[in-house]
Amino acid sequence: MGKQPLAKKAEIVDKVRSLLQASQMVLVIDYKGLTVAEMDQLRAELRKSDSVCMVVKNTLMRRAIADQKAWAGIIPFLAGLTAFILIRGDISAALKAYQDFAKQTKKTEFRGAGIEGLSLTLEQAKAIAELPPKEVLMAQVAGSLKSVATGLAVGLNAVPTQVARGIHEIPASLGRAIRAIADKEAA
Repeated sequence: MGKQPLAKKAEIVDKVRSLLQASQMVLVIDYKGLTVAEMDQLRAELRKSDSVCMVVKNTLMRRAIADQKAWAGIIPFLAGLTAFILIRGDISAALKAYQDFAKQTKKTEFRGAGIEGLSLTLEQAKAIAELPPKEVLMAQVAGSLKSVATGLAVGLNAVPTQVARGIHEIPASLGRAIRAIADKEAA
């Protein structure tokens, strides 16, 4: 492959940046030994989960992520023959599609993943993929906050009632204590 003109390289970097901005996670894989047909098969499977698989030179990927802290986590994996899976949609479905493909072909190797500036192992990427969607997490947090607020309100409401009972009980207790002392002295 000959050298690409500088304008073509800049165009590739811009395209990668644009795809990265729409991505939630990036998987970095070694594609050594994969045929064109196998790469096409992987791309077709990944499209189902709104993901893109692309082969980009490591130097061009470094340029594309140079000013994007969110993707700094993939820098350690930029060596050798590298393909990138840019996951825009369902992380779990994309990861499963890649794993099924890797198991079937036995020719690709998972190097790592990047998300929010972090470098992830395959196990860590799987753990993130198993998390519920952001909307569900937000609803769970809102529900928890509501139950805490409700519990606090009920608790604060109970305090004046208990104080009032206690204040009401003091004279009665005092009266019983005085009667007990008087009865004791009388005896």
